Amino acid sequence: MGNRLTRIYTRTGDDGTTGLGDGSRCGKESPRIEAIGAVDELNSSIGVLLAEDLDDVLRRRLEDIQNDLFDLGGDLSIPGRLTMSEPQVGRLEQQLDEYNNSLSALREFILPGGARPAALCHAARAVCRRAERRLVSLGRDEAVPSTHLRYLNRLSDLLFVLCRVLNRQHGVADVLWRPGKTRARDSA
Repeated sequence: MGNRLTRIYTRTGDDGTTGLGDGSRCGKESPRIEAIGAVDELNSSIGVLLAEDLDDVLRRRLEDIQNDLFDLGGDLSIPGRLTMSEPQVGRLEQQLDEYNNSLSALREFILPGGARPAALCHAARAVCRRAERRLVSLGRDEAVPSTHLRYLNRLSDLLFVLCRVLNRQHGVADVLWRPGKTRARDSA
């Protein structure tokens, strides 16, 4: 951080614009700011998950992900900047394989829920998918590094697998989707 914040409010955004890291300004509703906001929301969702009682390895990994997301958000705030790299995507793939190999194969879709940490992880996964969609939207107007898209895609997959891992760690079965479960009851 080159300039330390000594004052939080500047009043420069009162006109509906916000400053980017390169000094330019854009509308707060722009696709770039929507993407930055979704990544920030994702990071906050992971922060809520980190407030739970988690094993040390998972905690460190989620903290690393939070730092990666700050890298991604920083890249988005300075058009043309690229600090994220393929090894960050590769790390997620390695963790995804490690965790997924410890689980039984899925034969049915699962619903968000189960133990509290798993449910919070499901919420973070949904926010991750939104961040990915916002990045794709930005990519329609501006160049978006493929590393960013791959990172968010792998992260949403990893979060899904972690939901299952967290349920297992808490002795809770995956919540299975039962197609049409309420149809017969509601039509009676």
